[in-house]
Amino acid sequence: MSTIAVLGAGKIGEALLSGLLHSGRPASELCFTERHPERAAELTRRYGVESVSVGDAAKRADVLVVAVKPQDIEPLLAELAPLIGPDSLVVSLCAGLPTALYERRLPEGTPVVRVMPNTPMLVNEAMSAVSAGRYATPEHVRTVAAVLSSVGKVVEVPESQQDAVTALSGSGPAYFFYLVEAMIDAGILLGLPRAVAEQLIVQSAVGAAKMLADSDEHPVILRENVTSPAGTTINAIRELEKHGVRAALLAAIEAARDRSVELGRAHED
Repeated sequence: MSTIAVLGAGKIGEALLSGLLHSGRPASELCFTERHPERAAELTRRYGVESVSVGDAAKRADVLVVAVKPQDIEPLLAELAPLIGPDSLVVSLCAGLPTALYERRLPEGTPVVRVMPNTPMLVNEAMSAVSAGRYATPEHVRTVAAVLSSVGKVVEVPESQQDAVTALSGSGPAYFFYLVEAMIDAGILLGLPRAVAEQLIVQSAVGAAKMLADSDEHPVILRENVTSPAGTTINAIRELEKHGVRAALLAAIEAARDRSVELGRAHED
């Protein structure tokens, strides 16, 4: 089995570590880097995974998963460049950063696979999209997909589509959390206790998601099945359309896509 090093144990890095452990991968096959000692010690206590330096990670791991913030990528790649060769597989989880950036900064021939995951990997329900860089082979992509499939579902896309993926599924959980938050507030406005409103909405979200996942029906059909003539639901849908919720959602996802593009451009030579 490959040893995996997670470079940067922020939210998404921690989510990957947690998901891999929950899927059965032993802590001995994992390590991570974290520049804040207190944070590193906390994660080691929580997961039993060793915190190491970037140099030790490069020596120990076959797969190096880069999960730092985009603004921290340049110093990390400068540190990593003299330490690795074409036998190391670099996996980028950084929003907006193209594989070409890594290929310019790392030794010639270093295989890079770009990934856009999301935080539900904490509960083994991630949606990850993978794209091969210039030197990554189909075998490299299969290796990354195998790692990620242990924490959710995986789809392969051309790298040109990664900014759209980032906006849609990478940021997607936040949109659902935002909607659930608003619906809980609505329940409170209607006189329900917060705990009751939360239970009603969260379970409704879980059930609706399962119906979407398990049914062959289009979301429009599923929605229409709940929408009786002159009933409560159609009145609610009318208000959503009146307030431009659909258009606002389209604009929001376009804005997220545009920001992903900006992050990549910020590192162009």
